[in-house]
Amino acid sequence: MTTIRTTLVCSADELTVRRTARNDIVAESPNGLDQWTLEHGPFRSYERTLQAELRDDGDFDVEETTTYRLAIPVWAWLFHLPVKRAIKRRQEMFAYWWAPPDRLDASASTILGLLCAVQIVDGYLGTVLTQTLTFAADEFGHGNTAQGYVLGTVRFGVLISLVAVSLADRRGRRKLLLATGIASCSFTVLGGLAQGLVSLGASQLIARGLSTALGILIVIVAAEEMPARCRAWAASVLVLSAGLGSGMAVWILPVADADVRGWRVVYLAASLGLVVIWRYGRRLPETHRFTEAIDHGASEDEAARERWRTRLTLLAVSAFLVAMFAAPASSFQNDFLKDERGFSAAQISLFTLTTSTPAGLGVLVGGYLAERRGRRTVGAVGLAGGVILTTLSFFTSGPALWLLTLSGVIIFASAVPALAVYGPELFGTHDRGRANGLVVTVGVIGSALGLVTAGFISDQLGGELGPALALLAIGPLAVAVLVRIRYPETAGLELEEINPEDA
Repeated sequence: MTTIRTTLVCSADELTVRRTARNDIVAESPNGLDQWTLEHGPFRSYERTLQAELRDDGDFDVEETTTYRLAIPVWAWLFHLPVKRAIKRRQEMFAYWWAPPDRLDASASTILGLLCAVQIVDGYLGTVLTQTLTFAADEFGHGNTAQGYVLGTVRFGVLISLVAVSLADRRGRRKLLLATGIASCSFTVLGGLAQGLVSLGASQLIARGLSTALGILIVIVAAEEMPARCRAWAASVLVLSAGLGSGMAVWILPVADADVRGWRVVYLAASLGLVVIWRYGRRLPETHRFTEAIDHGASEDEAARERWRTRLTLLAVSAFLVAMFAAPASSFQNDFLKDERGFSAAQISLFTLTTSTPAGLGVLVGGYLAERRGRRTVGAVGLAGGVILTTLSFFTSGPALWLLTLSGVIIFASAVPALAVYGPELFGTHDRGRANGLVVTVGVIGSALGLVTAGFISDQLGGELGPALALLAIGPLAVAVLVRIRYPETAGLELEEINPEDA
């Protein structure tokens, strides 16, 4: 519980303002003479009282006391000082850069805080294999070919995620979120006990499939529980949480240098994820939209089915084309830096850290702008700008390479929240999980084809990656046009407005 006491001298007009119910970071409701309580806001409890005494000069000695408890699990410490300052200053809601575009209530704040904790685990699980495979191959005596087979085979885990998220449309988001989170952590831990590359690949095929399902379900729960003007912003916060989890896997990775078996620690550390999932994931309620959908049954309207098919095709084609470019641009970057630009391992690490870290700024700003300016504009501009700058970076060297890569990463990242939230927004509650699973599956196929295509073209051109990416960039540039002219604008709309079958 936080208590703020403010003593000041007020004129009659200023006292009248103080006696007006607040409607900024908190919405107050009168609760007696000079007392106000919580009507809406991110608090478990809230109360404000005033004591005013008339002075001889006509002004008033005023003591204002505000007590509250934030409804933000796990992250309350992060918002303690900003919220305390906001309570004191009584500014407009949008005056706070750290606040969401619209005010969250206690339920939404609690759910988002819990989801961010779970998302850190999911980000970690999705990074383990790619960070450790080269070290595991060294212990088991295998080369690059075997690593390629493992990475390719693990992609089939997306079929597991498709089954899991489809079940969530029937069994509930909460049950499947807990099940996929716990199972993914467990299979990741088993990977640390693998006796060969085959058993490692088998365990991670299942683990990665389940973690992919977990990530999809996290975004779905957020979309179904956040206010209409906070869905993209919430997606940006979740992306940052996933990035933090991915970074944790990198932090632990140096243990692989201590011993040939040191890479196993990265897998075994996933056991801590079991604690996080169990402690915070099970506190999540079932989403109110899923509960209502189960009570009312599914719509059999032909218009709804046609809308579902059209939107699924639009998102699946977009995911396929974007993944065809994004996968090789990311996966082959280190090879490009080493083979075409002569970077050492240390230089590659410095380059990656310098150009990737600011992506968080792009994600956060993009999520806010997607709510204020609209999904289509932010998504189209961010996607097109990011792809063009990223492609140009593969044709340059020196300072231009660093600048173009950095700019491309930030601008591309700004499009992520706007585009990511379309998946849960454009489908009704009864089919939201299945539709998103299908879109992700098609995206994985696109990433595999993009890797093969980029590798083949670059080999035909003497190892140059730039021309291959320039060709593949046509796909996401076409998607940027589709986003602008064919995607519906969903900012500020309730899910029931976007999907009338749920109304």
